[in-house]
Amino acid sequence: MKDLGKTKFCLGLQLEHSPAGILVHQSTYAQKVLERFGFKDAYPSKTPMIGRSLQPDKDPFRPKEEGEEILGPEFPYLSAIGALMYLANCTRPDIAFAVNLLARYSSEPTKRHWKGVKDIFRYLQGTKDLGLFYRRNQDLSVVGYADAGYLSDPHTSKSQTGYVFLCGGTAISWKSSKQTLVSTSTNHSEIMALYEASRECVWLRRVITHIQMTCGLNTIQTPTIIYEDNAACVAQVQTGYVKSGLTKHIHPKFFYAHELQKMNEVDDAPDRILIIHIRPYLTRRLLVDDELERNPPRTSAARFMIHGEVRLRL
Repeated sequence: MKDLGKTKFCLGLQLEHSPAGILVHQSTYAQKVLERFGFKDAYPSKTPMIGRSLQPDKDPFRPKEEGEEILGPEFPYLSAIGALMYLANCTRPDIAFAVNLLARYSSEPTKRHWKGVKDIFRYLQGTKDLGLFYRRNQDLSVVGYADAGYLSDPHTSKSQTGYVFLCGGTAISWKSSKQTLVSTSTNHSEIMALYEASRECVWLRRVITHIQMTCGLNTIQTPTIIYEDNAACVAQVQTGYVKSGLTKHIHPKFFYAHELQKMNEVDDAPDRILIIHIRPYLTRRLLVDDELERNPPRTSAARFMIHGEVRLRL
């Protein structure tokens, strides 16, 4: 057996070690993807997608219309979506929403959807050096953020679920996906988003506890904080499922977070029994650094600018 030193490459991920911490990025993989699909010399874009319209007939990402031509084999739509998904799932939460949106039309893609894929490629051209920077000597407690975009899909009247979990101030798990049910209110959509975040929270705690026990470290003793910005959702989760005229149509399983508070899995600051904090400023997008969004870094040295900043568009 031979010691090859610190890991630098792993399944397309690059790890750069420094005295300040570890930077995980996929700049080499992103460059190969751009070259594969003919975008290595493309003009960079500052955003991964164009603005949407809530009017179904004006939405550029609407489903295939009658008489509209489906892309032929000369357009590698599925391959492009697969390559972008690997980036979005590993180190690039900033493109998670755009990739998830375009992946919905994999069965019947059109030129409008292919233009959306090209927009993401142009965004990667200017931000391929971005990654996740894990600083040393940070508080390793896990903190979660959950949010929902009510009626974000004007064609199916379904909302969008988004959550992100940070460890030491850097993202370790995130998700942006369309909800499977039609929510009847913003409160309903927020409860479903918090339900998905609670499930992910339980899994993360189990994995972290297993790693800590295996390495002989102290295990998690405190509940995990999940931040939610909907006051009605927080109040209902704290009290549990109550059948009333306003909530009788919501499935009791979505109040899973209430059961977690009884088991001390999640916590609430006032009474130290449950934790779901209200963050008024956390609205429809999780943005930490607006300057990075307006002027994304384009050099290798600028990669260290993104240390845990998460931009999850809902």
